[in-house]
Amino acid sequence: MVSLFSGIVVGIFILNSYVVSDTIVGIFDLAISLLSQMWILKTLAFIILVGSIMALIDRSGGIGGLIDYVQNRKKIVNSKRSALFLSYIIGVLIFVETSITALVSGAVGRAFCKEYKISNAKLAYVCDSTSAPISSLIVFNGYGALLLGLITTQIDSGMIAGNGIDLLINSLLYNFYAIITLIIVFLSIWFDIDIGPMKNSKYTQLHETILFSKQASKYLMILPIALMVILVFVFLYITGDGNILKGSGSSAVFYTMLSTIAFMFIYYIPKKIMNIKTFTLTTYKGSIHLLPIAFIMLAAFGLSDITSELKTGQYLASFANENLNIYLLASIVFLLSAITAFATGTSWGTYGIMLPIAIPIAVSMDADVPLLIGAVVSGAIFGDHSSPISDTTIISSLAADCEVSEHVKTQLPYALISAFLTMIMFSIVSIYIN
Repeated sequence: MVSLFSGIVVGIFILNSYVVSDTIVGIFDLAISLLSQMWILKTLAFIILVGSIMALIDRSGGIGGLIDYVQNRKKIVNSKRSALFLSYIIGVLIFVETSITALVSGAVGRAFCKEYKISNAKLAYVCDSTSAPISSLIVFNGYGALLLGLITTQIDSGMIAGNGIDLLINSLLYNFYAIITLIIVFLSIWFDIDIGPMKNSKYTQLHETILFSKQASKYLMILPIALMVILVFVFLYITGDGNILKGSGSSAVFYTMLSTIAFMFIYYIPKKIMNIKTFTLTTYKGSIHLLPIAFIMLAAFGLSDITSELKTGQYLASFANENLNIYLLASIVFLLSAITAFATGTSWGTYGIMLPIAIPIAVSMDADVPLLIGAVVSGAIFGDHSSPISDTTIISSLAADCEVSEHVKTQLPYALISAFLTMIMFSIVSIYIN
């Protein structure tokens, strides 16, 4: 919070020409602006409601039931490796929305952290490294809608010719960072590879437990989580007026959380899993536990707005010009996108900044357009993946019960390895196709 707030103050100080009184007014204006945007309020509510849902599932005994089922009855999970693989598989299969992906894989993985001495940081790494990468590869989600819209805008403006869907699909082959990251996560789980600060990370219970340890039916956990996944699709369809790709992600996850809590009330109370008083108290205590995370997210949104106002991305992108060597173009676009996403904490915002720049450069230099699109997407995912102010970074930390700072420093070495290999791939492919 101190780091984020300091960044906001310095940014506003610069924007207001170093006038202290205007800076103070600017801070209040930013707070009002953030809290007046419905999508931000829904995102903050989503985080708080996540705490309630996880607390209710834990209090019901559903987590104990799931552990007993996959560990003792089916023997699916019997080691640290198989426990992390379960989270990895869930992360890959649920590609519709990054927040839900990280949340569900983290919720399942946390059930085995204490049993198999899995560090919270390692689980957070698995959650984070599957959520955004897989969502950027299987684009039947908000990522795909945004990218298709930006590409189509370039086609409509006459900048490029062709079909937007074809260009998007072809660019997926060049999303090297996402592909390499998924492979490295797989290998790090299979061979139990811990590098850098991850070697010293251990399992800790970050938040004080408010629940009793007990075991009940596994369905007390499975059904609410399955409902969450299904309802995201449903509400994306509804908010998109029949088109999932045009649905509102913030609205979808918010309505999903509310509906899931309502379902749990109807499911838990009649079965006497808990009474109304216990349900209400658990819901309240669960939400309170995640209030600090909501404040961190709000500050992250604020810093992202400030960097956008400072035109950080445009400044970085201005270094790219037609004098660049065509064989280095994809690598440089990747780096610029990564720095922009890291500084702003958003891959979506980076797409909006970099694609309208990268595509015209590709056309003017007669470079491969899908390759440049892939470079922008890869760079944006890498920067977003590594940024401490990214929503996926914060939510993955939340899901694994891990400090944000610890998650960032333990994940970064893996991300840098993926980025280095990505740079090599872009260099090789650029030479081959150009």
